[in-house]
Amino acid sequence: MPLNAPHQTNLFYANRTLNLGHRGASHYAPENTLPAFRLAAEMGADGVELDAQLTKDGHIVVIHEVELSHTTNGSGLVTDKTLAELRDLDAGASFSAEFAGTPIPTLEEVFASLGPVLLFNIELKVWTYNDHGLAAEVIRLIEDFNMQDRVILSSFNPFALKRAYQVNPKIKRGFLWRPKLPFFFIRRKWLRFLAHEDMYHPDWESVTPALIEKEHRRGHLLNTWTCDDPAEMRRLIKMGVDSIMTNQPDVLKQVLDETA
Repeated sequence: MPLNAPHQTNLFYANRTLNLGHRGASHYAPENTLPAFRLAAEMGADGVELDAQLTKDGHIVVIHEVELSHTTNGSGLVTDKTLAELRDLDAGASFSAEFAGTPIPTLEEVFASLGPVLLFNIELKVWTYNDHGLAAEVIRLIEDFNMQDRVILSSFNPFALKRAYQVNPKIKRGFLWRPKLPFFFIRRKWLRFLAHEDMYHPDWESVTPALIEKEHRRGHLLNTWTCDDPAEMRRLIKMGVDSIMTNQPDVLKQVLDETA
């Protein structure tokens, strides 16, 4: 069963399996956009997972890939562009013509639009030792919108989570992990101690009952990603994962309702 932590005020400690839209309802709308996040809310998701990157001029934008051509009509690195330059790009047309003209949102816009409605698992998207102020700026926005109990910060990069801990240790942190990753310091799980994490976020294929039990004994939530198969969702729920990230939150909502 999910971790029972009655004294926690953060809403991710729900004592049930939460439904988190992976980059929103990204099977049905362009990932990491306001339409995808709104659709996830309409489908009954408890929250969403999203990716935060820092622009050249210090703003936080919500986009997964570091290279713009994957999901927009632009090119180059997100971190090399100003917010004004990113505003000119289309983040929806490559998904479908229905979403043409959809912009890359800022984290501030996401909070302003959906902050009272959803929980947020924010991945700090940085692959270097120095996060160049990413964690501090994300935390400033969390504090400005009073979102501390509706947010967790996650990253594959233990140094990014260490920085988040230094800026505000009260904001919960989740360590992302997958067996095959390109960076040496991220592949080494023993570096987890740097993260001061409260949660462990393995890919769903790595989840076992023993792993869940181990993390729960440590007082950690176990949140897993990214599962779209109803049979596997049922298996994960039965094992007691604390949340499942999915591209299809409507499917997970149905499975959760069936297993309640």
